[in-house]
Formats: sequence, C-alpha cells, structure tokens
Amino acid sequence: MIERQLWHPVVLADEVAAAPVAVRLLGENLVLWRDEAAAVHAWADRCPHRGAQLSLGRVVACDGRAALECPYHGWRFEPDGRCIQVPALPDFVPPATHRAMAHAAVEAQGLVWVRLESVGQGDAALPAFEAESDAGMRKISCGPYDVETSAPRLVENFLDMAHFGFVHEGWLGAREMAVIDDYRVEATPDGLRATGCKAWQPQSTAHSTAPAQVEYGYEVTAPYAAMLTKVPEASSVGIDGYRESIALRICPVDAERSRVWFRFATSDFERDAASVRAFQDTIFLQDKPVLESQAPKRLPLDLRAELHTVADKASSLYRRHLKMRGITFGVC
Repeated sequence: MIERQLWHPVVLADEVAAAPVAVRLLGENLVLWRDEAAAVHAWADRCPHRGAQLSLGRVVACDGRAALECPYHGWRFEPDGRCIQVPALPDFVPPATHRAMAHAAVEAQGLVWVRLESVGQGDAALPAFEAESDAGMRKISCGPYDVETSAPRLVENFLDMAHFGFVHEGWLGAREMAVIDDYRVEATPDGLRATGCKAWQPQSTAHSTAPAQVEYGYEVTAPYAAMLTKVPEASSVGIDGYRESIALRICPVDAERSRVWFRFATSDFERDAASVRAFQDTIFLQDKPVLESQAPKRLPLDLRAELHTVADKASSLYRRHLKMRGITFGVC
C-alpha cells in the first residue's frame, strides 16, 4: 500500500514530552517517545513479548540511556527498538531478534511525522510548505481537529471555494456573492496547482477589518496534504504587504476517520496568536458537520459517481491524481 511509504503527521511535536504518547495512523496503533537526546521515536504500540500497549509504559534510564519500559513485565527497549533488559531474568542477554517494531519518525513544521515503510532511494519527501523557512513569516499551529471522514474528503473541501458563501456565510463568503470566476489548474508531480482563484469575503482572516476581494492559490503537495496562499486587499487587513499561507496537515487515522492540523504562516508578528487559532476553530467547526454528513465518507475516484461542474475542476483533477498514484486508503 503506497500510503505506508508516505510521511504522515501524527501529533504536535510539543505534545511528545516525558511520557510515551499513543497515536493511530492508517489503522495501526503507534507509540511515540523521546530518548535522552530528545530525539523522537515511533514504534508499533505492542510489546513483542505479550502484546501489551507500550504507550501504557514509561521512559526510564537504563545503563545511562533512555529506554521504553513495557507496563506488563517491565521489558526495556532502547531507542533502536532492541530489548536490553528482562527483569524476570537479570542475567539473560536478549538476542537481537527481541525488539519492538520501529518506524521512521521526524519533527518538522511543528509536528511529528511518521513513515511506516521505506523503499530506499525512492522514499517520498515530506509535503512541502515553502513558507516554513521564510523568516519573514510567523508560524502558528492550529488543531488538532478530529473528524469522522476520510483524509481525501478533507483535502477536497480545502480546495473548494464554492461552499464559502453557504458553509462560511458572513465569514469567508456570502450567498449573494457565490459566483466562482474561472481559474487555472494544472497537474504537478506531487498533485496539482490552482491559481487565479478569487473570492469576495466579509472576513478573510483573523485580522480582517473590512470585506475584501481575496486572491487564492492552492497546491496539493501529497495525497493527503495541501496548502494555500491568500492575498487580501491591503486596506482590508491594515498591514502593508500582508501575506498569509496555510498548510493543511492530515493524519489518516482510519479509512473514515482523520485528525487535522493547520500550519499558519503570517507576516503579522504583532497580533495575538490566540485570535488566529480562534478564527480557524470557527471556520473548521463550520466545515466539520458538513464533512461528516457526506456519503460515502470515502472519496469516490470514479468521476461518474458524483456530479461535477467547471467550478469543481481542482477537485476533479485531485481525484484523477489519487487514482494515478494508486491511493487506496480513504477512497472508493
């Protein structure tokens, strides 16, 4: 399954501290923990001895190094997964085959990312977010939001401007201003890019002071990841040269259940980050009941399964891209 070879976000990085943390990815339970150097590790949340959840255990010092201790029989595992101590047999030296199942883990963009399988030189890169390395933009993480729907339904909603005037009326749109002008969309190696997207919005950002015509650019950067850039009229924000980029980060927990974060990059360093998070809470919690109402919850890749118009051409290309990539998790 190609999805196992991709990087997926599973938790905010600062949530992994002294204690092990349980997460779920692609229908599998994982445990995250940090060693003495604060490096993060991701393992199957199952002790290889008797199957207890390692996330119920604790991180302990063992021979000068951090180890994860199983809650059932106290077996201790060092960072590479190998068992180094069995308390019931003090003189026993566990063989190299006595080990937890370890997966690749990395911290980036304020999150811990996990890849369940590696294919070597062809390994996928993390989903891009160019604004992350821009020192002229402040980064703010929002979420998580748990949603009873598939990851592809969430990406498609992120790309969809035609719902603004109905789901986000008074915020990102208005019913009487629901017309979607034509825009450009093109395939890219990682997904697609849509440019020239425009929307009239009563309040386009947390910092808006007036309604504005806003120009959007969208990019799908991995099967379950996307980002947008937003350029409102300067007078509607009150900040010269205001820029904003938002990355959508999704953990496909199960085929019909997801966990979502948004990574904001903004050129405003002055205003309260809490207002940005509150704005995003408002917007996404308007989306959530509609997303959870969609049937089927898995995104249909057969374009004949649902109706489409020219306003939907970004999402139609997204569906074709998933089919071309061989994506099977969260689609039908």
